Parts: sequence; structure tokens; C-alpha cells
Amino acid sequence: MTEEGVIAATRHWIEKAVIGLNLCPFARAVWVKNQVRIVVSTARHVDGLLDDLDRELDLLKNTPAEQIDTTLIVHPTLFPDFEVFNDFLGIADEVVAEHDLEGVIQVASFHPDYQFEGTEPDDITNATNRSPFPTLHLLREDSVARAVASEGGDAEAIVARNMDTLRRLGPQGWRDLMSASGDTKA
Repeated sequence: MTEEGVIAATRHWIEKAVIGLNLCPFARAVWVKNQVRIVVSTARHVDGLLDDLDRELDLLKNTPAEQIDTTLIVHPTLFPDFEVFNDFLGIADEVVAEHDLEGVIQVASFHPDYQFEGTEPDDITNATNRSPFPTLHLLREDSVARAVASEGGDAEAIVARNMDTLRRLGPQGWRDLMSASGDTKA
């Protein structure tokens, strides 16, 4: 798939699922202000992806939130296996610490085969974190705190609401929602 195709599928997911289903309470505001950066990594190995992560962390650190509030690093081919991707997240957190950005930037993860601990692979609630491609989402913690506060200050309530939303939507509803992007996993 081309870089443009990866970006188009990611944009579709953001617009239809993340914003359309209100899975992230702060996504719409930064999206409409064009403060979301989508970067497609073409790294051929993990070291190259870590270089991409370094660059994006430096960019966020040195760019006002009003210009770039959040960045999604999308890699369409490097992590087809969710468990391998999930293991990589510890390394990503270490990179955030190396940049002295703990408490400033956090990494959220999304994957086509995302699976919460204790759920079955086909549990529809996993779709709250399912994206067309493996994605590292670099979030400013101040923005996350403001979003949670605007939703009543209860992050767990947001998670529970998201899971209820997906249960109501159901596997076929998710497939229909994502069908234009080519991602049909429930």
C-alpha cells in the first residue's frame, strides 16, 4: 500500500471510529484545528522506527501544541503480530524517558489485532484500540488531562462508555463502519 493509502485509511479510522464514535473525547477538537500529525514510517527494522520515534518526540517537544498537539506514527508492515508490537511498547516508553518527556508525552497504542488482557480475540470491545495499521500515538499529557476533565474527570468511565458503544455497534456494525478503509477486523 502506498503512503497516501495508509494515510487515507488512518484518516478514515480517525473520522469514522475515533471521532465518529467519540472513542477519544479530545480528538475532534485537535482534528478540526489540523493539530494532528500523521507520519507513515517506512523503517525496515525496529532501529529505524526508533529513529522515527526520536524525531517525532523532538518535534513535539519543540513545537507548540497549538501547531501540533498529537502525532500518530503509523507503520503498515513492521508489526503484523500484536504480541510483538505490544512488547515493543516498553521500548517506546523508554525512549520517551530518554528524551526527558515522562509526564509530558505518553504513548498510546493501536493495532489491527489489538486485544485487551482477559478478552478473546473476537471480543468487539477490542475494537476500541483497533486501527488499520500498527500505530504509536504520541499524546501530550496536558491535553489528555484536559480531555478527561471535560468528560467529568473519570478516565475509567470513558473506557467503559467506549466498550458499551462497541457492544451496541456489534461486529457487523464495526465492519460496516470500517469497510471503506479496508479494515474489517472486529
